[in-house]
Amino acid sequence: MYSLLLLNGGVGTRAGAGQPKQLVKVNGLPILVYSLVAADAVDDITQIVLNYPDGWRQQIEAIVSDYAIRTPVTYVRAGASRHESVRAMLDVATEQDVVIHETARPLVSSDDFRSLVASEHRNVSLMLEIPFTVAPVDPDERRVTGYLERSTLRNVQLPQKFSIADLRDAHAFAEREDRLFTEDATLVAVAGHDVRFVAGSDRNIKVTTPTDIKLATYLLTGGDENWND
Repeated sequence: MYSLLLLNGGVGTRAGAGQPKQLVKVNGLPILVYSLVAADAVDDITQIVLNYPDGWRQQIEAIVSDYAIRTPVTYVRAGASRHESVRAMLDVATEQDVVIHETARPLVSSDDFRSLVASEHRNVSLMLEIPFTVAPVDPDERRVTGYLERSTLRNVQLPQKFSIADLRDAHAFAEREDRLFTEDATLVAVAGHDVRFVAGSDRNIKVTTPTDIKLATYLLTGGDENWND
């Protein structure tokens, strides 16, 4: 069984919505609802740990109630960074394994969670092949510094799952090394634990900007169903 750490603490300044982006309605529903409903249908998820931006707990709780989420929800105030938020959420997780997701990825499905849980490995992330070339650079000098082999790179997505013991050890490692990570698959791997990946989907976008909100609306309303490759 799993505790879901559902990251929901962003204030959405880049989305330009005047409120946290997870409260913006897409196809008539707050973005937050899509991840909650998808997770709520997964029997292996027995707890949802949901964080919230400072000052917005009442609105978040109202959404959980309004959409009749059956899985028990534990609320945690968001930290100053994503890294800090995950660390705080670990303290209230009740299961020995956790799934991490973020409400800014509303196109997640219940089957995405189930396929992750079904993996024989305990530390696993959804990842996607990168369809474009990336290069290491010196951003200050605007200089290209080398070459990266695209076939050995992946776009890190969520959800991810971890042994809670490995994830706690990885966060302790980061604290000792005074390092912050923007997601947990690379953190756990750098800390010395085995991490695997399964194929993600190019529909699994992260909503950050107003353009992302428009794209998510298009996808969630089935705009791509008749798309010809």
